[in-house]
This record gives sequence, C-alpha cells and structure tokens, in this order.
Amino acid sequence: MNKLYRSRTDRKLSGLCGGIAEWLKMDASFIRIIVLLTTLFSCGSMLLIYIAASVITPKAPVLHMNPDFDPFNGYRYN
Repeated sequence: MNKLYRSRTDRKLSGLCGGIAEWLKMDASFIRIIVLLTTLFSCGSMLLIYIAASVITPKAPVLHMNPDFDPFNGYRYN
C-alpha cells in the first residue's frame, strides 16, 4: 500500500496536491484545478481543509544516496 505524503518536488504551496497526485497516480494540475474549484464553490471552507491536511500530512522522506556512488562516474571502487 502506498502512503500519502506531501511532495518535495511537485509543489506550489505545501506539496499536498502534488502528493495526492503521486498517491492517485494522476496529474498534479488536475488535482490543483479540483481543489481550486472546490474552494470557490464551498465559500472557502476547502481552504481550511487544505491547511489542516497540509499540517497533518507528513513530507515525503528524503532518499539518501549511497556515498560510494558518484552520479557522473558511477561507483567508486577502492
């Protein structure tokens, strides 16, 4: 099962829409449009839900690179 995280790379404000898009395997622009339209039609209450979800949802974990790997030359062998 895939966990929901706020995106570290696909972000405009907090990364929540980018994280939802990654979680649902959809385009982030589509999610952002849905959130914008929902905010407009709900008289702003979706904005409060977005802020609360941004606070509750954790950021995506940072992937650490192997220290023996050089991205330009490959692996270093000593």
